[in-house]
Amino acid sequence: MSFNKYHKKVKENDTVILYLGYDNMHAIKIKRGSVFQTKYGALRHSDVIGTTYGNRVQCPKGYLYILYPTPELWTSNLPHRTQILYSTDISVVSYQLDLKPGSVVVESGTGSASLSHSIIRSILPNGHLYTFEFHKERAQKAEEELKDHGLSDYVTVTHKDVCKFGFDLEDVADAVFLDLPVPWDALPSAKKALKKLGGRICSFSPCIEQVQKTCACLAELGFEEISTMECLVRNYDVRTINLPNPEFSKENSKSLPQQKSTKSEQEDMDSDSPSESAEKSLQCGKSGGKKITICNSKDKGQTAEVLDTPEWDYIGKKTAANFSFKSGVSFGKMPGHTGYLTFATLYPL
Repeated sequence: MSFNKYHKKVKENDTVILYLGYDNMHAIKIKRGSVFQTKYGALRHSDVIGTTYGNRVQCPKGYLYILYPTPELWTSNLPHRTQILYSTDISVVSYQLDLKPGSVVVESGTGSASLSHSIIRSILPNGHLYTFEFHKERAQKAEEELKDHGLSDYVTVTHKDVCKFGFDLEDVADAVFLDLPVPWDALPSAKKALKKLGGRICSFSPCIEQVQKTCACLAELGFEEISTMECLVRNYDVRTINLPNPEFSKENSKSLPQQKSTKSEQEDMDSDSPSESAEKSLQCGKSGGKKITICNSKDKGQTAEVLDTPEWDYIGKKTAANFSFKSGVSFGKMPGHTGYLTFATLYPL
C-alpha cells in the first residue's frame, strides 16, 4: 500500500476506505479470507481484491464504495491513540508554514500521525519529516503505520522527550510544528533546528495561558511576526424561502389612494403581528381580479385598481404570485473550541 503512488485496483494488504455515507466510513486492511461486518451485511475481503478503486461492491443488504486512502480520509478514519488535528486546522498549518515539495519539517509530538500524513504529502517527492514522540508505544505504532503506507523513505520517527532533551538537530528545517503541553521548553531547540536562512514555526495549544507564555518566549528568542489564530467551522442550514411577488405597475400604483390612518388605528396596526397587519391592510385570499378592497382607511370600502396578477397571499402561503429562493441560515450553536495556532517567523541573522 502506498499513499504517494496510486494504483487502480485493490490488492491484498492494501488499506482501503469503505464508504457507506459521508458520516459512515471505515478504514480496513484487506486480507484474503477475512470478513468485515457493515450495516449492509458481511463484506468478504476476497470480493474486494481486484476491484477498481471508486467502484461499488454489493453486500447482502445494499452496496458500498471502495475508496483509495488520502490524508484527509485517513484523518477521518484512523485509529485514535491521542487527540488529533483535523483537516480544518491542518490546512491552515500547511499554508502558514509554507510547506511545499522539498521542504524539511520537524514535528513534535507525533500522536496518531494525522498531521504527519498531510505534511509528507505536501513535501513529496524530495522533502523529509522528522517527527518526535515521547510515548514509546505510540512512536512504534506510528512508525509501523507510516511504513505500511509506503512513506518510510520520507519520515524519521524518533522516541524522545524534546521538552527535556531537545531535537538534536541544527540548521536542517524549513518549518517546525509543536503540539506539546509546555512548548516554550522546546522552543530554544526548535530555533536551532531551523535553517540559518530562517523559517516558520507553529505551536498548537488548547489554552490561552499556554499561548501567552509561548508568545513571550518566541519574542525573547528573536522570532518576528508572531500571531495567533483559531480556526472554527460554521455550518449553514440551506432552506427554501417563499416570498410574495406583487409587482405593481407604475400606472396602477399611482391610482392607489394615499390614505392616512388615525393615531388610534396606527397604534392598533403596530401592535398586530405581520400576518394580522396584512389582513387588515388588504383583503386576503382570492382577489383574482383587478380590484382590492381597502379595509383600514377612513373611507372604508373604497376600491383601487391593481395589476392583474394570479392569486395573492400576503401571509406567506405558496401561490403563483410567490417566488422562492435558497437561503443559508447559520446554526445557533457551533462546534466547540479545538485549539489556538500560534505562528512566528525566524529571519536570517
